[in-house]
Amino acid sequence: MTQLPPLAFCLSPLDRAEDIRRDERVLTALEKHNNARAVLFLKGDPVIEGRALLRLPFSETAAFAQAAAPILLGLEDGNPLYALDLDPGVELPGGVEITGTRAAAMQLAIEETGILAQARALIEWRRKHRFCSNCGTETIQIEAGRKRICRSCATEHFPRIDPVVIMLVIKDDWCLLGRQKPWPPRMWSALAGFMEPGETIAAACAREIWEEAGIRTDTSTAEIIDNQPWPFASSLMIGLIIEAVSVGITIDAHELEDARWFSKDEIRGMISGDHPDIDLPPKIAIARRLLEVWAARD
Repeated sequence: MTQLPPLAFCLSPLDRAEDIRRDERVLTALEKHNNARAVLFLKGDPVIEGRALLRLPFSETAAFAQAAAPILLGLEDGNPLYALDLDPGVELPGGVEITGTRAAAMQLAIEETGILAQARALIEWRRKHRFCSNCGTETIQIEAGRKRICRSCATEHFPRIDPVVIMLVIKDDWCLLGRQKPWPPRMWSALAGFMEPGETIAAACAREIWEEAGIRTDTSTAEIIDNQPWPFASSLMIGLIIEAVSVGITIDAHELEDARWFSKDEIRGMISGDHPDIDLPPKIAIARRLLEVWAARD
């Protein structure tokens, strides 16, 4: 198979520095490193400058009100890089902007989106897991943000990752797309859903397709095309193409507003932007990648 270019959020230049995260003396020294830098976030959205995340010298960030302790993302060219979650109302340097994560991902360089995904996922995980799920006591950050520990029962808590299957269902030269009511009026995409305990990837595909569209599929044909971290807040998107064994659609109205079969020629028109009525997801999305791969096949 031809090597595919990396999707947004999939490529990071950082050494995550796992070997030093348990050494408090080293971690303290890193914060005083002359070339330590920090990327800034406000309510989970990044502060950007052009096609890059804004990087400030770590020593200068003391002037900003911080919602929580800095998170060490790793080493960038041997220098420590942190993520800081700022308090609302903080005054930022001129010439920068706070941009929604999706919009940022469409304008940042690909390596920057990988840093963005890591930082946002860790910030959101910390925000939502302040208290121990075992006893309810407030947790504290250790290992520079890669772990939290309960003050009372010593339970360790690690960043959560939620696997999601997203699948293009095909039958000969046709594929199934659906749309949800909250989406923009012209937007259609592949079906998707969270994996459940005790499921294989292929079984999750088959279940989600059946539940949402009433279509049976052949799990032996499930082909993983690509995967993508999706930091909204902590998903891992597993993109597949799978063959249908039935074609009659029965929509679950709680999940979908509509679902239809589209010909390969129609999909090619959508990819080129020539379809009069339908838009596909943007290029940062793995759903678009699935459609592009399938449409390019004979």
